[in-house]
Amino acid sequence: MDDHDIVALYWAREEDAIRETCAKYGGLCRSIVGRILTSPEDGEECLNDTWLGLWNAIPPQRPGRLAAFAGRVARNLALKRYDYVTARRRNPEAVRSLEELGDCVSGRESVETEVENRRIEEAVGSFLRGLEEEKRNVFLLRYWHFLSIEDICRRTGSGESRVKSMLSRTRRKLRQHLEQEGIEI
Repeated sequence: MDDHDIVALYWAREEDAIRETCAKYGGLCRSIVGRILTSPEDGEECLNDTWLGLWNAIPPQRPGRLAAFAGRVARNLALKRYDYVTARRRNPEAVRSLEELGDCVSGRESVETEVENRRIEEAVGSFLRGLEEEKRNVFLLRYWHFLSIEDICRRTGSGESRVKSMLSRTRRKLRQHLEQEGIEI
């Protein structure tokens, strides 16, 4: 079943929408959640919350890319669960990934308004669309999927120093891009 048909099921409030989403994107969501949460029980709970979150979000939203939408819901819920469950014990790869990005995007309270968040989201999105495919993929593997440098090297076939320098240069360019867009860092 294609994404358009699944979204139509959500709009019709058909429970098959959840089954179809789980069948088509359960592996993707499980993978995203599994990289953030170490406990299988927390992961399963987060996946169930993902399906409920999709049910509550569609409608009113009508996502164009259901995979990206479901992945984002799963990731956000996993990060919230991660903060709740492991306040003292942190997943070192996730923390390291977020710390690396800390110089580019901070979580200051002054940026918490909906309008400013949307502006930052659009600026980061336009930056990523402007990157070469390889650099964009490496960036997303590190900062969206929380893969370790070693895992990225295995997936891309690149050496560790190349991946590290690519990430460093991309973070620097992201910072410059955000500053050019007038976003305070």
